[in-house]
Amino acid sequence: MKKYKLLLLVLFTTISAAQAQLNFLPKFVRRMLFEKDSSRSASFFLLPVISSAPETGLEGGASALYSFYTDKTDPSTRVSNIFAYGTLTTKGQQRVSLSSSYWLPQNRYHYSGAISYVNFPFDFYGIGNDTRKVDEERIGEKRFKISFTGEKRFGKYIYAGYVLGGLDYRYKINNTGKRFEAQIPAQDRNGGASIYAGPTLTFDNRNNNTYTTRGIIINTYLNVMHGLYANNSYKGSFFDFEYAQFIPLHKRLVLGLNVQEQSLLGSNTPFYLLPELGNDEMMRGYYNGRYRDRNMVAGQAELRFRLSDRFGLAAFAGTGTVFRSSFNWDELKPNYGGGLRYFFDTEKGLSMRVDYGIGEKRPGEPRQSGFYMSLGEAF
Repeated sequence: MKKYKLLLLVLFTTISAAQAQLNFLPKFVRRMLFEKDSSRSASFFLLPVISSAPETGLEGGASALYSFYTDKTDPSTRVSNIFAYGTLTTKGQQRVSLSSSYWLPQNRYHYSGAISYVNFPFDFYGIGNDTRKVDEERIGEKRFKISFTGEKRFGKYIYAGYVLGGLDYRYKINNTGKRFEAQIPAQDRNGGASIYAGPTLTFDNRNNNTYTTRGIIINTYLNVMHGLYANNSYKGSFFDFEYAQFIPLHKRLVLGLNVQEQSLLGSNTPFYLLPELGNDEMMRGYYNGRYRDRNMVAGQAELRFRLSDRFGLAAFAGTGTVFRSSFNWDELKPNYGGGLRYFFDTEKGLSMRVDYGIGEKRPGEPRQSGFYMSLGEAF
């Protein structure tokens, strides 16, 4: 079902020539959107959100980003942040999340954590790389997740540490005769709960962690999972590998390369834990979860052109697929698109972005596409 979204924000205005005429705006709005600050002080950004869909009614809320340095005197210390997001619909659904990335002085330790609760419907198409839109079924989901990662730096660029967390997914899937329902074991129809823990390893020599123009980051982690309560027989693991490299082509032009691989390991594979293709960071243009299976691999390239301190352009193209056990080059799906950037904090390289991504056109279906408004770069 078609969904209409509107984000209430002041976006991509010609402010350079009108800077002197902005005094009518409240001081915190001028500081948040327009004023430059080279003192490495903390900054705050608020993004109101409104959307509407028949299954949810009107949805309203906001996202907020608070960014700061744990050591203002050391230019090598990276930007830390706290990000909050919350919305409520007129039909009683909610989406709430709180996350943080915390860099200690001189980047000796890096901690990140997130907690989220979702009570919101989503479209489910089944499992595999060739799901059909005609099999779409809207499913109500209640999901609680919590995660924490801690890493210590060894040498100049290597970080090693741990990840731990837990999740609880709840569903109500009616037997409507859809083709995909036969793929879901009875014990998975109501969801389940699990805890996980495992190691994480990162190589990171980027010159900046918010708007990177040079360097490489390679991150991998393994979540060893064990079910809880009625799901206590589940044992498995989730593996994630991601590589990103940034190559300066010109003073204002950067090429970014990004590859990601995810695998759900173990004999039992609940559908709600399977890797999914498509989101606002990778394979833009595909509905998140339209394709899901035990393995996912995807890659993209993005050209980023900084028009000025405040504005930027981006063009991206990529490909990816999901598969059960054997990778097949012929099953790779395309995506491409472009977007705009507005840097609301030029000193920290913090931006809000608008992207439009385009995916494949399956026989008898409209071409897949997606419109995204987000804070921060895609990778």
